[in-house]
Amino acid sequence: MNRREYLGLAALGGGAALAGAAAIAGRGSKNRAGDAFDRTGGSQSETLASPAILSNAREFRMVTTWPKGLPGLGQAAERVARTVGALSEGRLKIRVYADGELVKALECFDAVAAGSADMYHGAEYYWTGKVKGFAFFTAVPFGMTATEIMGWVREGGGQALWEELSGQFNVIAFHAANTGHQMGGWFRREIRSIDDWRGLKMRIPGLAGEVVRRLGGSAVVIPGADIFEALTNGTIDATEWVGPWNDEALGFHRAAPLYYGPGFHEPGAALALGMNRKVWDSLSSGDRAIFRAACAECNDWSLGAFTYNNGAALQRLVTTGGVTLRSFPDDVMLAARKASAEVLEAAAAADPLSRRIHESYKAALGTMRRWSEIGDGAYLRARGLP
Repeated sequence: MNRREYLGLAALGGGAALAGAAAIAGRGSKNRAGDAFDRTGGSQSETLASPAILSNAREFRMVTTWPKGLPGLGQAAERVARTVGALSEGRLKIRVYADGELVKALECFDAVAAGSADMYHGAEYYWTGKVKGFAFFTAVPFGMTATEIMGWVREGGGQALWEELSGQFNVIAFHAANTGHQMGGWFRREIRSIDDWRGLKMRIPGLAGEVVRRLGGSAVVIPGADIFEALTNGTIDATEWVGPWNDEALGFHRAAPLYYGPGFHEPGAALALGMNRKVWDSLSSGDRAIFRAACAECNDWSLGAFTYNNGAALQRLVTTGGVTLRSFPDDVMLAARKASAEVLEAAAAADPLSRRIHESYKAALGTMRRWSEIGDGAYLRARGLP
């Protein structure tokens, strides 16, 4: 599919265009849950072979918050790069750098804001130290599901607020993956009641970290590549990450065999591509459309990929990995829900823009939640009846 064909399909219907992009992006990709996880350094994206001479050819550097070769999250960054290359017929090339290859994971935003990298792929709640409002564009405790956050950002005014927020830092961002519902995390000891949270050291970022503190624990933020060692040597007692697919790849079950759910802290975590605003402004309208389409295609692909591969990985973890599944006790969930409401209100009070983001988020969730409950919620309960 060349660019003209893509734009023609887009005029007829976005689904057809994205289906074509998905077919191209998927060529050569490794989406199987059993693929080996590569922890070695040095990576770059797969791209289409380009003609020797391309008019208006450009090359971009994408830094990511993900370990090299990580299934799902790492693949998403590479997928965006391949789709942009495909839709531009090789004219736009993105080199993808994993955590630590160009900058460290938690330095990606600053690198893009300063212009030392062109774009990042990561989680917006990593930047809450700058403005609390960033958390709402990834996930907040007891917040939106994956489809609900898509509804808010795409239809309910979220994107405009996001651009206002990131624009303060010379960045523009779009959703470019979603993990779906996440697990509550890996624990080295049982959580029988709320008392077991006291003194617990857990790796957990964003506003959820403040919830853990209010439950009596302590929260730390470390990149994914460093979590296994921290669990093994006892620096932390527990960690959340994503779900069975990604968690299996990082080997957390070998250090903390108790796997708790549900993940009240991230009911549908959305990931983002953020681009330096000057780089974005330098693009033609057609090239901007290519980047937007690549991000949207990857967002849609990832939901299916995580759903399927989480199921397969969970089976392996339970049947051969020695993993014990646990559910958080009711008193923990009730205390976490109460603490979450307090944390979100405190975040909203941090600054006027975070307040507006929170109000927009709450209003959109209020619009959608009833439909989610009588639709997906009621159906899933009925499907599970004996």
